[in-house]
Amino acid sequence: MTKPRILLTRRWPAAVEAALAERFDTTLNADDRPMDQAALAAALATYDAVLPTVSDRLPAALFDQGTLQAGIIGNYGVGYNHIDVAAAAGKGIVVTNTPGVLTDCTADIAMTLLLSVARRAGEGEREVRAGTWSGWRPTHMIGTKVTGKTLGIIGFGRIGKAMAKRCHFGFDMEVVFHNRSRVDPAEAARYGARQLDSVEEVLSASDFVSLHCPGGGENSNLINAARLQAMKPSAFLINTARGDVVDETALAAALSERRIAGAGLDVYAAEPHVPEVLRGMDNVVLLPHLGSATAETRIAMGMKVVDNVTAFFDGREPPDRVA
Repeated sequence: MTKPRILLTRRWPAAVEAALAERFDTTLNADDRPMDQAALAAALATYDAVLPTVSDRLPAALFDQGTLQAGIIGNYGVGYNHIDVAAAAGKGIVVTNTPGVLTDCTADIAMTLLLSVARRAGEGEREVRAGTWSGWRPTHMIGTKVTGKTLGIIGFGRIGKAMAKRCHFGFDMEVVFHNRSRVDPAEAARYGARQLDSVEEVLSASDFVSLHCPGGGENSNLINAARLQAMKPSAFLINTARGDVVDETALAAALSERRIAGAGLDVYAAEPHVPEVLRGMDNVVLLPHLGSATAETRIAMGMKVVDNVTAFFDGREPPDRVA
């Protein structure tokens, strides 16, 4: 029996590639370079399954070509706003993602960013490396205390709850949040959190704002100039969600004018491009999309894709189908 032909758009952990190669006729991206739109379009027309990552763009135009061979897109990541799922569904293509397995690691990175920007760790590390540190002194690189402050969360799903747990129980922080649906107060209380009615209420109440909502759609530029204005001048913005949730031009203006104190970013609107103005600011901590970047998590993500694609070709419902 002929094995289904599948394509990985980037290199994945070796254990995952081996599992895929054992079950399918697997083509790897040996050079591990981003595939352009023409290559992705050709893949959809040629392979039985295409396995993209969150850095690949699959807009409606890719699905407008004639008959497509692909029956499933096994996305390597939780977010799937980079895929036009309606266009894929219109061609009868199933789309899956990898929820659940990257919750803790992404919350850890959000916590890393929060602490780093509050305590000016990025600035300090650069000073030591540059050999310009002149020694301890009482007024040197004064940061912001984290313990006891108020954390605002936008999006109270798995990762938002994990972030609330870290901040409330680890740093004695008050936690408020906005979520598009109502959360049972008893459930919120498990994380030391309470729900507010609007994004603006959360922004105005918080010393730190951490974003954990999906990207795309109505969340595109959710944090815009007006909402940045609603934040305290002493507040910090943390984004480990999706880059397009934040209007980067408005953020850069708010930071340069000190209308907010700082930001910690792991995601960007046009990755791997990071606006030059942000790269030049000392009150911003910038990471290269490390949210899920642990060996344990990246392997677990890949194995979820293996399970989804295997189920599809076995004639079963993929466990993590989103379209």
